Amino acid sequence: MKTITLKVNHKEYTVDVEPRMLLSDVLRDILRLTGTHVGCEHGVCGACTITMDGRPVRSCLVFGVQADQADIVTVEGLESEDGELHPLQKGFWEKHGLQCGFCTPGMLMTACHLLEHNPDPSREEIREAISGNLCRCTGYQGIVDAVEYAAKEMRERAE
Repeated sequence: MKTITLKVNHKEYTVDVEPRMLLSDVLRDILRLTGTHVGCEHGVCGACTITMDGRPVRSCLVFGVQADQADIVTVEGLESEDGELHPLQKGFWEKHGLQCGFCTPGMLMTACHLLEHNPDPSREEIREAISGNLCRCTGYQGIVDAVEYAAKEMRERAE
């Protein structure tokens, strides 16, 4: 066992992990943050995408010990302190960007990173950003519409 300390959604945790335990398993099984979904366990589907030190990463491709001292945001961290949904979460609701919901956490985290770095993305830029996240239900159009909706709302809030 190895003791690691990590900050997840602005809260610090110190946990003991097996050296070969994946970060996705640390988040889900130890910290009980089950919003991070595990699909393929090979980094292909994007369902387990989180941000680690400001970058989107596939948590199924990172060992927990590699996240020692990292600053992590999961889908649970998108909600504001007063419980208000993030504009992306609202967008997915309003624009029908989800069906089964399995890919949604990874899509949200990927799109959040995009909007932090590009507050007014084109449809092509949105499609490019989410291209590494697989969705088998929606056909992606609702997801693109949801990201556009969120981008507009976030720009309006900033003004």
